[in-house]
This record gives sequence, structure tokens and C-alpha cells, in this order.
Amino acid sequence: MLKKQLIMEKAIELFSEQGFEATSVQQITERCGISKGAFYLSFKTKDELVISMVDYYLQQFITDIDQVVRGTYSKETVLVEFYKSIFQAFKAHSTSARVFFNEKVFLTKKELFHKITAYEAEMSKSIIYMLEQLYQDKLQETKYDVMYCIKGFMKSYAELFIFSDMPLDLEQLAKSLAEKTDIIAHHTTIPFITADLVPFIAKPCEQDVSKDALLQLLEQNIDPTEDPIVKESLVLLRQEIENPTYSKAIIKGLIENLRQDTAYHWIAYVSAKYFNI
Repeated sequence: MLKKQLIMEKAIELFSEQGFEATSVQQITERCGISKGAFYLSFKTKDELVISMVDYYLQQFITDIDQVVRGTYSKETVLVEFYKSIFQAFKAHSTSARVFFNEKVFLTKKELFHKITAYEAEMSKSIIYMLEQLYQDKLQETKYDVMYCIKGFMKSYAELFIFSDMPLDLEQLAKSLAEKTDIIAHHTTIPFITADLVPFIAKPCEQDVSKDALLQLLEQNIDPTEDPIVKESLVLLRQEIENPTYSKAIIKGLIENLRQDTAYHWIAYVSAKYFNI
């Protein structure tokens, strides 16, 4: 296990047991069995640790959703698979989610707030894409309202996985919410988010990945990886950004190489956005 991942996992255990403010760096290092120096090589502060944790979990969450909505599922099954993916993630990371739901202190951290807002925009974009594929022009006036209904389902039912001890049938829940979503999509006729408000909703979802940001992300991951295929794919993608020469088929193949390793799902996701694949 990578040292950063170890620190994040042990930190979340301590935050769950005694709260964020009551947990010291010393306690985290003792739980990890490492020195304070080793901690500060990975994270400059406890706040930076929390931000890295949010990145780690939300990046997985966003890439999982995007793979479902852009995958090969039929129109009859994509909504069910979408909800299953979401609640499987909540179930797998229920301890982490419980900490972030309970810790009001996180709401006061401006950098964390902006980061979560950015991920929310990415999630909205994936949901809108799914709705457009499912319903085409039928939802032209109401798709943003339906998107917010879906996000409402996600947040409210997620609490069952995070705080409830009741036995939960994931398949049944996904089918139930897919049915509700389909009913709303087909029968909503009065949009709340009207045409003049759509640009305010759509704008954060349409932000492009900058060249410099992607180059930095690729640079940060080229040296640490020992997988020769991943390393070469990262190098070739970097070269393509700086000097475009490859066809879309080749670029797609390089991105697919990264998707084979869960550690590089986020880089694959961001690269696909940049190259419009």
C-alpha cells in the first residue's frame, strides 16, 4: 500500500472514532506506524491531508459514474447501473462519508468547498449527458430539473447506507430509483430552471481541462509508476499535448491503457475530457 493511501485510511479511522479536531498528526502517525517526518513528506498539514482525501474519494466516485453513463449499457439498464454504481460507492466508503457528513468544520474551509463544488459540476455534466442520451429532445426544457431530482435521490438515499443499520437490497433500490427517475423524466412538464437560468447551471459543467493542468498531472505520475505500459502511455499523451500528431484512435488507446489500472482512472478521465474522447 502506498504511504499516502495508508495515511488517509488510518486518518479516516481516527476521524471516525474521535473527530477531526480531536485527532492530532501524532496520533495519525502512531496509527500508521510511521514517523512525523514521513507524514510531512506526504502532506504539509492536516488540512492538506483532508483535501487529498476528498480528491481521492471523489475522483473515484466521478470516474465510476462517468464510466457507467458513457459505457455500453442499454437504455433499459443504464439508470439502474447508474444508481447501483453510486450506492456501491457509498457502501464501500461509508466510514469516510460518515465523517464528512458529520464534521461541520469542513464546511468552513474555503479551498475544500471550492473543490467539492468543482466535483459537483463534473457529476452534473455526467448526469446531463446520460439524460440526453436516454431521452434526446424530450427533456430539452426540463433536463436540468430532472438532474437535480436525481442528485436529490442520491443524497437522501445515501444516508441509508451511511447512517442506517437496516438491511439494504442494492439491486431493488437501484431499480426503484430508476423507475422514479423515468416517471419524472416522462411526466415533468413545468420547468423550474428556465431557459434564462440554464447558462448559470451549465457554465460550471462546461469548463475545459486546461493544457497546463493536464501536463502537470501527467508529469506528476510519470516517474512514480513502474508499469512500463502506463509510463509509456503517460509520456506519449504528454507529447501529444505539446505536439499533436496522433489520430483519435491512438489517443483513445493510450487512455484505455491508463483505465486498466484503478490508480490512473482519474488521469484517464481528465485526458478523455481534454481530447474530447
